[in-house]
Amino acid sequence: MVKTFNRSLKKGLFFVKLCAEFPSSNRVPMSYIESLRVFVRVVELGSITSGGRDLRLTPAVASKRIKELEKHLGVRLFNRTTRSLSPTEVGKLFYDEARAVLETVDIAETKVANFSHAPRGTIRVTAPLGAGRRIIAPLVPKFVEAFPDTRVQMRLSDRKVDILTDGLDVAFFIGTPRDSNLKLRKIRDCDRILCAAPKYLAQNGAPKTPDDLLLDQFNCLLLRYPRSPEYFWQLQTPTGVRKLEVAGKFDADDGDVLTDWALDGHGIVNKPRFDVAEHLRDGTLVEVLPDTPPVPTIFGCLYPHKKLQDPKVRLFVDFVVQQCGARLD
Repeated sequence: MVKTFNRSLKKGLFFVKLCAEFPSSNRVPMSYIESLRVFVRVVELGSITSGGRDLRLTPAVASKRIKELEKHLGVRLFNRTTRSLSPTEVGKLFYDEARAVLETVDIAETKVANFSHAPRGTIRVTAPLGAGRRIIAPLVPKFVEAFPDTRVQMRLSDRKVDILTDGLDVAFFIGTPRDSNLKLRKIRDCDRILCAAPKYLAQNGAPKTPDDLLLDQFNCLLLRYPRSPEYFWQLQTPTGVRKLEVAGKFDADDGDVLTDWALDGHGIVNKPRFDVAEHLRDGTLVEVLPDTPPVPTIFGCLYPHKKLQDPKVRLFVDFVVQQCGARLD
């Protein structure tokens, strides 16, 4: 194990060794690796502003890092216009090598961390808006308190994210993921429910069968965004699963907006039960079609296979899994 560690460490620090051998007038500054990270994220996200924001840097700081990198290399890495930013040919070549260097350095740091009982570093996490706010976010301060050398960066969105392209360590989800290139950890099955506000049902009546949802009198509140998979609802019936292409007068890419619309009496919403449990308890939302509920879904997380070797990622996932059961209940 020690031999393997030494080989990885030598590989990971080879680039740093080369930097140290530069003449003093051309020596790479200590922030060179950070500048490489900025460059890589700018290429991947298509703008200096987006790349800097992803690394928690202002556009001015990110731009300065890119300029310093270009000055050091003596080449132009980007073609710049007032409307677009794209890597030059040499920039594309440098991107491939820079990304390989960063991946090697990350692996080396991970192996170093495996020799330590105190995990350190940044964990980049994404989660759906509702589950992120109500389940994951309250656990983050507790985790950092337990492991003070770690930092957690959360990105909440109900849209589909690309874990590898976005440089994420862990992605929590509600649904059925299809990406076989990622490691899946199922946390638990998650019941879904159709519900609406009492005043909406008083004005429009309550659907008695799944087919009633297709009638014009019922407004279904839909979670939709570009390439969204949820353009239909699947309900459990005595004869099997029914796939209904329901319709509504408005939709949103934020699940909490749908809940707010339902609370205001604008329609019927399809939500994870835990996400509306408080409203069901206080009667501001009422379950409809309880005998033919939506098909249950999965609450879990995805992460790249290489992250299995990172102790801080393993610890964070284990911590969330252990702590979130009560919140889901």
